Amino acid sequence: MRDRLRLEYIAGAGAAGILIWLLFTSPFVGMADNGDFLRVMMTAGLDYNPASVTYEDRFFGWANSVFAYDNIRGVYITSQLIPVFVARTFGWLYDGSLFNIRFLGAVYGALLVAAIFMIVRSGRGISLGAAFTLGAGMLFFFLDIHYVAYFNSFFAEPLSLVFLLLTVGAGVRLSQQEKPTIGAANFFFFCIFMLVCSKLQNTPLGIVMGLYCLRLLPLRWDKAWRRCVIWGCSMLFLLSTLLYLFAPDGLKQINLYQTVFFGILNKSPDVKGDLQDLGLPEKLAVNAGTNYFQSDAPIKQDAPEMQGDFYDRMSHGKVMLYYVTHPQRLMGLLERAVEYGVNMRIGYLGNYEKAEGQPPLTLSNNYSAWSTFKAKYMPSSLLFLVLFYLVYYAVCVMEWLRSRSTASRITAEMLMLIGFVGLFSLVVPVMGDGMADINKHLFLYSAAFDMMLLASAAWLVHRIGVIISSRRSSRSAYGSYRF
Repeated sequence: MRDRLRLEYIAGAGAAGILIWLLFTSPFVGMADNGDFLRVMMTAGLDYNPASVTYEDRFFGWANSVFAYDNIRGVYITSQLIPVFVARTFGWLYDGSLFNIRFLGAVYGALLVAAIFMIVRSGRGISLGAAFTLGAGMLFFFLDIHYVAYFNSFFAEPLSLVFLLLTVGAGVRLSQQEKPTIGAANFFFFCIFMLVCSKLQNTPLGIVMGLYCLRLLPLRWDKAWRRCVIWGCSMLFLLSTLLYLFAPDGLKQINLYQTVFFGILNKSPDVKGDLQDLGLPEKLAVNAGTNYFQSDAPIKQDAPEMQGDFYDRMSHGKVMLYYVTHPQRLMGLLERAVEYGVNMRIGYLGNYEKAEGQPPLTLSNNYSAWSTFKAKYMPSSLLFLVLFYLVYYAVCVMEWLRSRSTASRITAEMLMLIGFVGLFSLVVPVMGDGMADINKHLFLYSAAFDMMLLASAAWLVHRIGVIISSRRSSRSAYGSYRF
């Protein structure tokens, strides 16, 4: 029965059906641009649709389904360009006059279906109950409209989601192979690369992921395998470092401004004291609580005096040192971030096209049961998150210690790695961008947390199944003995 019941095909088909309904039928659902699209569009040779002539048509209020083709006008290095160029190619073959964003949604959708297929298939190697839980849970969690609406957009968030899931699926699949293949290892490295290089916020993950991948060396002892693993780890180090170093200076300045003025100084009880601790002049106190894109900041964000008084003096290293010496301030910001993290709805970015006749900033509620439940009932305190992490890691460590197979141990390690990604994706946006655009910046944290919940549920179902099976075996043996 277990071999005949291919849950991965059922889950994959279910995911494809839901994605078609949400993303490719009328009305169009996507994500409005907050100004981030242009970096990717300029590098991919795309531009805004000339028919969307006003600021209100292009930004915040409504999503847009079509964009104009153009020449490449800039260079923004990110792994997101790979799916964007694939989608652009198919879109141009279909219609050479306007690019339909649904082609990009289709690329992300196919990757999500593949990730669900791989994870459920890996679950079958554990137990049928675990596979069923994973399949049902992934359809409920990760097909939620407030995850997949991003697919019809130029945001990097959907790339982070699908390659987080693909990394997990590829890692567990690699561990379950009797003799791991170099092809499977290369696919695993590729998935990690796509995840860590999808946006600047994720690049430090490449260092940690590269270190973890050295764990793969004992899976085989031949020279070809060692070369593959060492090269893969080295490339993760190199590419993630280069992506950060060659990030546009303007983007780094924006992040620094947001970190300090909309993070550290935002609602600070002692603004002047914080400025002094950061080595900044007190006159900058008038900008406390402002973000980089506000037009009414007392000192303009790009004013010449800001270069010498702020940008030349400030770095993310100094921000980290500040939080090390002021841990209570970091805990306060993390508390606020956790509160935001349970709300997947981005209220300042609309989901519908203007032509649909919806008011600006209208959000779709189709297939949103999980995001609605999460916002209403999920505990949103830092204490709850800490307790959840302690229990989660305790179970992972317990399973690792009592496992004798390499596959089981690597599976436990992959689950712990998801937890690290979640924690990293909570702390880094706060330290690197303050509270600016915080709901969107916590997207990967939300995805990792949901994957941790789902993995916990699958483990619990599996353990209950093991206990029931053990009791049945004991009763059967006892009955035979009496007979």
